[in-house]
Amino acid sequence: MIDFLQNCIDGLMIGSSYALLAIGFTLIFGVMRRLNLSYGPSIMLGAFCGTFVYLEFQAGHLLVAVATVVGAVVAGIYIERLCFWAIRQGAALASMVSSFAIWMQLEELITLLFPERTYRFPPLAESVSIDLGPFFFRAENLIMFACAAVLMVLLHVLLYRTRFGLALRALSENPLAARFMGINVQWIIFLAFALASALGGVAAYLIVGTDGQITPMFGLWATFKGLIAMMLGGMGSVPGAILGGLLLGVIETQSVWYLGTEFRDLTAYMVLFVFLVLRPGGLMGQHTVRREQATYRRV
Repeated sequence: MIDFLQNCIDGLMIGSSYALLAIGFTLIFGVMRRLNLSYGPSIMLGAFCGTFVYLEFQAGHLLVAVATVVGAVVAGIYIERLCFWAIRQGAALASMVSSFAIWMQLEELITLLFPERTYRFPPLAESVSIDLGPFFFRAENLIMFACAAVLMVLLHVLLYRTRFGLALRALSENPLAARFMGINVQWIIFLAFALASALGGVAAYLIVGTDGQITPMFGLWATFKGLIAMMLGGMGSVPGAILGGLLLGVIETQSVWYLGTEFRDLTAYMVLFVFLVLRPGGLMGQHTVRREQATYRRV
């Protein structure tokens, strides 16, 4: 029982970073009903910006974090302008395909600029653990969980206590009505991309800082983790994205403990398949499913 609870604790801490990735996907999908497949590679580009600053200038944590977030935001804006702003409404498939093309473009760019398999990244903390009764907490996991929790609280305040949050939620619920209300839809979408990219940049810094290294495969990894967490929690639901990320973390840690490392991803994919069959809207996305069904009925 102690092992099970310890795995749950570790899973929740790791899952907090997955939740940030899922929130990034959710913010974009919520306002545009389109998947940004290049989201993972864009935050990977930010992480490599942080790596460059660290290796070339021996920069500290703050400067590396800023470089990572700024790089991710710049990449996100580039994607928004090229794949989503330039391709207008009614071309969701074209936007998704073009974002996949940008994914390949960014991966090729990183491979050319950083040809080695792995690069060092400043660790979040020394490899120490804090004991609390029968349980222990790794210092880097505690930092990651605390930062993610603070960001989620700030995001809640932004979405539910500001005019921008009101406009974003209105656009997510009914884009046509949002236009009639005088909301600058293109500007809100632009800001949503920037916000999602900033959250992804922080998530990249925390994840890579926990590992102490980065590889060009990080973009693919982040894309899969973020998408799985979003679909488990419910597409278009920010609370669902948080819950899905935490659940994914717990599933992975339990599968590693009881089945072995080689079954970690396989178990996550199997759980996702079960969810898609039995609850296609995810844990908290049934409202989105009903809304889409109503749209199709009207059409």
